[in-house]
Amino acid sequence: MKNNKLKLGKKGKKLFKVYALGVCAFALTIGTSMTVFAADDPLAVVNNLSNFIFGLIRAIGMILLGWGIVQVGLALKSHDPSQRANGFLTVAGGIIITFAKEILNMITGS
Repeated sequence: MKNNKLKLGKKGKKLFKVYALGVCAFALTIGTSMTVFAADDPLAVVNNLSNFIFGLIRAIGMILLGWGIVQVGLALKSHDPSQRANGFLTVAGGIIITFAKEILNMITGS
């Protein structure tokens, strides 16, 4: 029995990869599409977006806060004053970023 395989060169393999990527992208786009309806109140949409963004900012602040605590702990163990200062600055920045929404509300009075 004779083996009749199709042999592709470098250009053919590259074109096949581009084609396969295009088919996958198209299938992903069509498969995950959904109908979206606009909300009745545009302010509700803006408030939801604001809450989402401030939630992301809060998560980043918590990560920085945790990293700062780790830095301070490592600095206390190694007796390194410059690393300790950087750790305390990271902790302070993490606290400020974590509570950014509350700080803005206090400043604006809302």
